[in-house]
Amino acid sequence: MFAQNDTITALSTPTGEGAIGIIRLSGPKSIDIVDDLFKGKNLRKQGANTIHFGSLFSPKGDFLDEVLVSLFRAPKSYTGEDIVEISCHGSAYILTQVLDAMIQSGARLANPGEFTMRAFLNGKMDLAQAEAVADLIASQNQAAHAMAINQLKGGISEEMVRLREKLIEFASLIELELDFGEEDVEFADRQQLLTLLEDTTLKIKGLLDSFQLGNAIKKGVHTVIVGRPNAGKSTLLNSLLQEERAIVSDIPGTTRDTIQERLNINGVEFRLIDTAGIREATDTIEAIGIERTFAEVDKSSIILYIFDAAHLSAKEVAQDIEMLAKKNNAILLVANKMDLVKDKATIYHSDAYPILHISAKAKTDTEQIKSGLYGMIASSNIDPSAPIISNVRHLEALQNALNSLATVKEGLEVGLSGDLIALDIRTTIHHLGEVTGSISTDDLLDSIFRNFCIGK
Repeated sequence: MFAQNDTITALSTPTGEGAIGIIRLSGPKSIDIVDDLFKGKNLRKQGANTIHFGSLFSPKGDFLDEVLVSLFRAPKSYTGEDIVEISCHGSAYILTQVLDAMIQSGARLANPGEFTMRAFLNGKMDLAQAEAVADLIASQNQAAHAMAINQLKGGISEEMVRLREKLIEFASLIELELDFGEEDVEFADRQQLLTLLEDTTLKIKGLLDSFQLGNAIKKGVHTVIVGRPNAGKSTLLNSLLQEERAIVSDIPGTTRDTIQERLNINGVEFRLIDTAGIREATDTIEAIGIERTFAEVDKSSIILYIFDAAHLSAKEVAQDIEMLAKKNNAILLVANKMDLVKDKATIYHSDAYPILHISAKAKTDTEQIKSGLYGMIASSNIDPSAPIISNVRHLEALQNALNSLATVKEGLEVGLSGDLIALDIRTTIHHLGEVTGSISTDDLLDSIFRNFCIGK
């Protein structure tokens, strides 16, 4: 699927009309193909990282457009190969004709993601960085952009390299001991290895803990606003959005269907869903609305349960929470209408869930709600400047590495033989390498030959 001995081409800008569009080529014949169709300077003789103006023609000699041609020569290019980018007018017709001309002249249409795949295969980036390219393109807010940039610059990759290097070193020393089995020598200090295992375990757990925040930044947090009729759900939504998005009325059951809006808090996107009040339905339409409420609850990451602190008893609140808690979601409790409460001792209290006391109508407590929502997904032990994982593949690989580390530690504690301990360490190294694509056991062999004169 990803043969590297041919030249590929594709449209690199979005389809549709625009001021300009870019056709990209990568491969050994990129410059030759474009030069044969280009009238201007001889592109074959031009240097790397240069731009040239001229006219582009079809293989039959038909004029296509006046263009700018950018040259990037191997190995100092995105893919590590010769790359040509043709900037022409953004007419859909012109772009189609230019792309067709490239294909007729010997290029083939690139597969999805093939430019980045070639960058990986040519050592320009590792797998984690390649995945960050897609995340960067898809980023919709500052936090998602910053997270993708950190990964693209090697934030996660550098951490994996550091963790793997120490483990490779110890595995090398333990395997070296096997060559001197009869002499009963010990090159690898077992206590130092235990310390390394503990440090590595803590670092991997920190990365695993960051996944909830990373995934939330990447995909948005599905947050459903739930409560009984007239609890203030729609008022709260309007207050958070700072606009009259939902109809507010004293009549119970005003909201019959779900209302969805997006709210950005500290760079994290929350997808807020206002729902019909939970109660016994009085008609068919309301019943459908309540059914949709619980469907949204099932899909949500956070349940924002709001209740009328002035009129709903603590027993009734507890009943609602017990029903919602069965969904195994994170729950943020909001005691609303505090301005109407006469005896605060009667308000529902919880040690199990965070609870905020507000007056949604006054619109003065929105920052408290925002902080509460953000705190539900941003663990206090996560360093915001440290690498954050958002990829499920990375999560699985790191979880497997953590399990392997536990096996290594257990082996050391029970006095397992060196060859088996080295094998378990290699398994951990393999799983860490899965994150970046560096999973070859050649790393282990290279470490042995580089650090020790085995032939002597």
